Amino acid sequence: MKDEIQSQMHQALKAGDKVRLGALRLLTAAIKNREIEVRHDLDDDEVREIAGKEVKKRTESIEAFDAAGRTELADKERQERDVVAVYAPTQLPEDAVDVLVDEAIAATGATSPKEMGKVMGFVMGKAKGQVDGGVVQRKVLARLGGS
Repeated sequence: MKDEIQSQMHQALKAGDKVRLGALRLLTAAIKNREIEVRHDLDDDEVREIAGKEVKKRTESIEAFDAAGRTELADKERQERDVVAVYAPTQLPEDAVDVLVDEAIAATGATSPKEMGKVMGFVMGKAKGQVDGGVVQRKVLARLGGS
């Protein structure tokens, strides 16, 4: 997958696509930083995980820029997110997340919001980057009677 990213970077460079090139460079930097951190070459699953984190960062930036009325910056972040999202894990649909949350509550025996950590750990372990933690947290709280 890293070779594919490098290839796409070269194509973007040749085509003069600055937004695509910038997004791929940032993704490559994040991958290299993680490799230095863990002291081994990342496999495709680990690269997908990094890409998922980069997509999440951009989504948060888009929300902040939109809230501040900075539409030009939000649009740029959207374009970059679309480039990086190709390499991120596909997100689970809402109904699949609901099933995972119900399964986690049954498996852990959780009955109150105080036990949310056990349920979250179960769901996030099973989903492996295919679901946003904020979405899971809201669903778990709704089921366990939290606010």
